[in-house]
Amino acid sequence: MSAAASARPLTTAVPSNEPNADPPQRSTAMYRLEHVTKEYRGKRTVTALKDVTLEIPAGQHVAIQGPTGGGKSTLLQMLGALDRPTSGRVVLGEAELSHLPDAKLAGVRAAQLGFVFQGFNLIPTLSAQENVEAALAPLGVAAAERTRRAGEALAAVGLADRAGHVPGELSGGQQQRVAIARALVKEPEVLLADEPTGALDEGTRDEILELLEGIRRDRGLTLVVVTHDSAVARRAERRLHLMDGVVTER
Repeated sequence: MSAAASARPLTTAVPSNEPNADPPQRSTAMYRLEHVTKEYRGKRTVTALKDVTLEIPAGQHVAIQGPTGGGKSTLLQMLGALDRPTSGRVVLGEAELSHLPDAKLAGVRAAQLGFVFQGFNLIPTLSAQENVEAALAPLGVAAAERTRRAGEALAAVGLADRAGHVPGELSGGQQQRVAIARALVKEPEVLLADEPTGALDEGTRDEILELLEGIRRDRGLTLVVVTHDSAVARRAERRLHLMDGVVTER
């Protein structure tokens, strides 16, 4: 069956056939994308996203898959307030991101969004505690409060006893847990994960996914995961596929 034949409207959640899956979320939209196109213009124009209209309800777990160069990273940049569309609207909650100045976009990223990356992106000379505290610096949180919140975030990911260790003293799975704690310490509304298990073995991958899914349920976060791994994508409530800049449901 072709992608066009299998595509479904992108404005509602797709029910899961898994017996233990969470029910589809139909609450207020966390994201609304309306006719979003993104072009990169140089010697030739590359269209990374083509007229994407998409709604993601608050609290939903969404997986995004697709081939390299299909537009996944560009879509994540739009959701993460890291770039603006060439045309169309990107709305997060009540805030339209499409035309916000850089300073206000930075404020949105600092206060509302948590990011988790494949490469962990931890500062190698800082301890786990200090790496997590660093996420609160742009928010002007007082030192004592930073220490308290970072300690609670590390405890939430099972690393309270590793707070004083630098990244080089931690396993890959432990480093990713620190990265998750760093994302959570801001108490975001959305967690955006770009290949969060791509550098991990299968067993550790499943542990990290269980952690992310548990955090989403407990905190009511919207979780968006970009992945090449179908085993990761199948765990989501909803699966989107991006190819040549076009989004379809799976």
